[in-house]
Order: sequence, then C-alpha cells, then structure tokens
Amino acid sequence: MPSVLFVCVHNAGRSQMAAGWLTHLAGDRVEVRSAGSAPAGRINPVAVEAMREVGVDIIDQQPKILTVDAVEASDVVITMGCGDACPIFPGKRYEDWKLDDPAGQGIEAVREIRDEIRARIDKLISELVPTG
Repeated sequence: MPSVLFVCVHNAGRSQMAAGWLTHLAGDRVEVRSAGSAPAGRINPVAVEAMREVGVDIIDQQPKILTVDAVEASDVVITMGCGDACPIFPGKRYEDWKLDDPAGQGIEAVREIRDEIRARIDKLISELVPTG
C-alpha cells in the first residue's frame, strides 16, 4: 500500500485538508500522514468548516510535529511551504505544492484552496492507486 505524508508549517490547514481528502477519496488504499515543521496548537476552524461543507470531517485531527520517522515511512512526501525543514531521503518521491495558506483567510478563500487541493488529490490517487 502506498503511503503519503503531507507537510506544511503549522499542520493546521493545507496539509490537514489534503490528508482529509486523500483519506476520504482513497479509503484504505493509501496510508495517509500529515505533519508540520512548527505545528499550531489546533487545526484551523475555517479549514474544518470548508471541509465539512463537502462531507469530509477533519475536526478530530490534531497538528503533529514532523519527524524523520514519518518521512522515512512514507513513499510520497508532499510539502506545502515548509521550506528546508523536511528531511530528504533517496528513493522517496517529493512534490512541492504551491498553495495559498488558509491561516487568517475567510471561508471563500479557504474554499478555493480546498478545491485546488481536491484536484491535486484526484491526480495523486490516479498515479498511486491502479484502477480495476
């Protein structure tokens, strides 16, 4: 089973929405992790609201610190503005997704970020999970 780690600075918005989408859409076909280089105290409530609007509940998620073990255990590492904080291991697939930070944004802006993440997750699933 492929494993994916989503990393952003606070692990409170973008990476949590991405993990929520991948878990929701891929189910048990992909192992999903998320972490932050400087985790916030709680998940962004606007991100929670935006995801709830599309039937994905991420309210029970907590921001987690990025660890070397999490990177090592993942096949794909997707960064979202965490800079050089993410350790690099040979043989891993790395992608950097340029996405606006939902921190401090209103629901309309976060909906746009949510929908852009959804499109990227759909593409990722098509690459990781064979159909049929």
